[in-house]
Amino acid sequence: MFRRTFWFSTGVAAGVWATTKVNRKLRQLTPESLAATAANKALEAGHRIKDRAVGFALDVRDNMAQREEELGDALGLNAPVDPEVPAPRRYTAIENRNNPKYVEGSTYRTYPYNRNEDH
Repeated sequence: MFRRTFWFSTGVAAGVWATTKVNRKLRQLTPESLAATAANKALEAGHRIKDRAVGFALDVRDNMAQREEELGDALGLNAPVDPEVPAPRRYTAIENRNNPKYVEGSTYRTYPYNRNEDH
């Protein structure tokens, strides 16, 4: 009698355990659950990619600044300025005139391009 009770209760426990496992798995395989799982995984992947991209951008910015310093040193741009040398003067290469048809100092008149003349 004791053996039968033992095996009966063992069978009931195994049945309850198996039923619970199957029901849990069935709930995981519903469309709503699959959609939620896919959305969560996509968000996690997006966060990982964003973190990597930000890290890459920061590395590029640091290395760019370092390379600019190296080039500035190589070209002498970061060298101290000699106080005896005057500062360079800057002249405009092209002056902006109000009348675009006439260019000062030229021997001919220039006219702006008119697209309607080609038709």
